[in-house]
Amino acid sequence: MNKVKAIVLRTAGTNCDKETAFAFEAVGASAELVHINELTRKEKDLNGYHILAIPGGFTYGDDIASGKILANELKFKLGEELQRFINDGKLIIGICNGFQILVKAGLLPNLSGDFRTIEATLTLNDSAKFEDRWVYLKRPNTKRLRPKTKCVWTEGITDIIYLPVAHGEGKFIPKDNSILKQLKGEGLIVFEYVDEKGRRASYPYNPNGSVENIAGICDKTGRIFGLMPHPERHVTNYQHPRWTRVALNGIGDGLAVFKNGVNFIKNCL
Repeated sequence: MNKVKAIVLRTAGTNCDKETAFAFEAVGASAELVHINELTRKEKDLNGYHILAIPGGFTYGDDIASGKILANELKFKLGEELQRFINDGKLIIGICNGFQILVKAGLLPNLSGDFRTIEATLTLNDSAKFEDRWVYLKRPNTKRLRPKTKCVWTEGITDIIYLPVAHGEGKFIPKDNSILKQLKGEGLIVFEYVDEKGRRASYPYNPNGSVENIAGICDKTGRIFGLMPHPERHVTNYQHPRWTRVALNGIGDGLAVFKNGVNFIKNCL
């Protein structure tokens, strides 16, 4: 069987690329760090990969707005290649800054089917400061969704999970109430911020003030996924802040996300 190939996109200001590549390799994929310029100069071909990962960081210093410049590069320089990549049934994940990029490029939530339409944004945290903490997440209406989920990246994840966040502009806001209604009605809200018992809660559990406590969403296909928390920063129990004081199973909560993505592609090859 051919090995699943993930491209981890990087540019000036990317700083979570190696952790993201490590996470993919930990679940059996090959991961290559590729600069955006290598794609725009046709030195690398996006079509040669199965998964596109846009990792965290502060691309181009988050000038103008978080992720906006790289979002424009994707949209205007690689639009045709991205559309072909999506049409071919491949996967995309955006983490933190990557989520901001996907939203501002129109790839999420992409309810219109034309990813050039911007339907949401991620903006300044309500706390007006950079939030660096661990948060609890769960899928909305877990019992109703079990065992099937819209998002291929979160298949089988039914428990509360624990991941770190590190962002200054993580507040998710849909364009209007109709967009929010569609996200909820079509099961495109993948994760929401909760407390230890799985209940929606305000700050600091919701670190940024996101509408409806939204922490991550997917598109209608379930193959494009974006979230503000960092699954690549919790793929082993040694990354857990209390790993010396609580019983852990050796696997971090974020590893399942990468395993699901790689297994989905394996089943398609």
